[in-house]
Amino acid sequence: METIKQLSHIPLFDGLAPEYLQDLARIVIEQVINRGEQIFADGEEGKGFYVVITGRVKVFKLSPEGKEQILHIFGPGEPFGEVPVFAGTSYPANAEALEKTKVFYFPRKAFIELIRQNPTLALNMLAILSKRLHRFTALVEDLSLKEVPGRLAAYLLYLSSKQKNNNELTLEITKTQLASLLGTIPETLSRILTRMSREGIIKTDILGRIQIIDRKTLEKLAQGEIRLSNSNL
Repeated sequence: METIKQLSHIPLFDGLAPEYLQDLARIVIEQVINRGEQIFADGEEGKGFYVVITGRVKVFKLSPEGKEQILHIFGPGEPFGEVPVFAGTSYPANAEALEKTKVFYFPRKAFIELIRQNPTLALNMLAILSKRLHRFTALVEDLSLKEVPGRLAAYLLYLSSKQKNNNELTLEITKTQLASLLGTIPETLSRILTRMSREGIIKTDILGRIQIIDRKTLEKLAQGEIRLSNSNL
């Protein structure tokens, strides 16, 4: 019953009848992954997908030189590694637990059989994939077209849309991880945060919390309409 309750709170399975939740409960495999443990590797056969129940997972690529580029950070309720379910391909990136994490693992063959029985599952997953594609498109645009301050501004606005008090943000990852997500280095990120604070756009504290003071300026910075003054970043 506890598994069914947890499944019912996952957005991917929103609106499913109790009998389908029971079917999902029969195929799901609960896994606990320790911090720093790899979940799957880039190029590994995609035999199923995952949903985070507690904790956080980073999905990332490695360059030939070993440089890490974080593509996404997933938290409770979010699926990852789902592309191979439809495509029948290998995982396109690496996945690793950022902290002790509990996930639900759904084997591909069993899940596809459930989709045949209930197309609502496919519609829900397509909606999730569409949102994911939009997010990745924005990430590619940010990395290729925007300067680092604009990328950071866009990320802070994205984070504010996910948290309850959207002007009081809590960074859920370290500054090193955030720098990797934004395609920069920690030193540059720290300088930009300091500059934003001095200009009254945000306010930071030693606990890693960020308060948005001037949302309009932050939005203009994210859109590339303005730049940080005297910025050589």
